[in-house]
Amino acid sequence: MLMPDESSPDGSPRASPPRSRRERWRIGYIARRNAIFGSNAFQYWCARLPFIRGVAKRRATQMMDHIVGFTYSQVLKAVVETELLDLLANGPITANEVAHYTKLSEDAALALLRAARALDLSEEVVEDGWMLGQQGAVLVADEGTQAMIQHHRLLYRDLLEPLELLRGDRREPTELSRYWSYAGALHGAAERGRETAEYSRLMAASQRYVADQVLAAFSFSKTQSLLDVGGGHGAFLRRVSEDYPAMRLGLFDLPEVVKTGLDPLASDLGDTLIEGHPGNFFEDAIPQGYDMVSLVRILHDHDDGPAASLLRNIRASLKPGQRLLIAEPMARNPGAEAMGEAFFGFYLWAMGSGRARSPAEIKAMLHEAGFARTRLIAGPQPVIASMVVATA
Repeated sequence: MLMPDESSPDGSPRASPPRSRRERWRIGYIARRNAIFGSNAFQYWCARLPFIRGVAKRRATQMMDHIVGFTYSQVLKAVVETELLDLLANGPITANEVAHYTKLSEDAALALLRAARALDLSEEVVEDGWMLGQQGAVLVADEGTQAMIQHHRLLYRDLLEPLELLRGDRREPTELSRYWSYAGALHGAAERGRETAEYSRLMAASQRYVADQVLAAFSFSKTQSLLDVGGGHGAFLRRVSEDYPAMRLGLFDLPEVVKTGLDPLASDLGDTLIEGHPGNFFEDAIPQGYDMVSLVRILHDHDDGPAASLLRNIRASLKPGQRLLIAEPMARNPGAEAMGEAFFGFYLWAMGSGRARSPAEIKAMLHEAGFARTRLIAGPQPVIASMVVATA
C-alpha cells in the first residue's frame, strides 16, 4: 500500500511498512466508520432519533463553528480595537452612543453589538440598553488576551492562502517570522516603537498566563534556586518570586536581552536574589549551581534538531537529582487537541521554526538527552500550558 504523505528521497511515494493484524483491523474499522458517518441516510437517521439527535446537533454545530470561525475572531478584533468592552463596562449604553464613541454609523454599531452578543461579549439588558455579557466581563479585565487578539492579525495574513504557506520554503520571511525576529522586536528603530511596545505587552501578559498555570499545579517549596533559560525580560521569574520571595533566581538569555531585562528585575526583587547570565543557549554552557532549570514556551519554538541540542546542553549543566521544568502548550493533550496541533501547528509553521509536541514526544527527547526520569503535570487549563518535569 502506498501512503500519499510518505515520500522517498526522490519525492515519489514510498511504500508503507507492513501492517500488523491489529493495525489492519483498526484501519478497516476506521474506514467502515467513516463510510457510515459520511452517509446522508445515516445522518438523516441520527437527526430523527431522540437519544442520538443531540449528539448529531452538537457535531453539526462544531463543524459550522470550524467553517465560520474566522468571522468570530474578527468580531473579537473589532470589539477590542473599538474599545467596545470599556464602553459596555460603564453601561447600559445605547447603540447611538456606541456609534458616537466608535466612529461607526448607528446601523454598523448595532451590527457589532449583536455580533458581540452572539459571542456572549455583550448583552442587551433592556431595550437598546447594552452591557457586558459574561465572556465580555472576563475579557475586559484580561489585557493579555486582548493583546493576543490584536497580534493574530499577523497570523491571519500568513494564512490567507494556507497551501501556499505549507508549500513554501519555511526559511522565507512571513509576517510572523518578521515580527518574532528576537533582537529586532526588542531593539527596533524608532519607527518600530509601536511593534516593540506590542511585543513587550504580549510577552509579559502571555508569560503571566503560563506562570499562573505552573504555580497552580507545581510546588517550588523544595526548590531553593531556579534558572530560567530563554527567560526574556523575566516575566516568569517575576511571577515565581511573588509566591516564593526567598528563592534565588537566574535569568539566561541573549546578552542584549539580559542587559535590558535585568535592571528592572533587580530593582524589584533585590540584587541578591536575581543574577543575569548572558549567552546563547545553543552555543554556550548553561550556568550551573541551580536546583532547577526552566524552559517556558521555548522548546516548541525550535525544530527537533535544535530542540534536542538544547536539552542535551541543559542536561550537561545539571547534577544528579537536579531538575528541568518544561512548560508550554502541548499537542495531543486531552481537552486541548485543537489548540496544540491546529492553532500552534500552523502558528509555528508560519513562524518558520518549531512545532507543538505531545508529552510523549517531549519525554522521549528528554530520555534521549540523558535525563533519568520524567513526569507529566497537567495544568488547570491545558489550552494554555502543560508541564513535563525531568530529573537528571
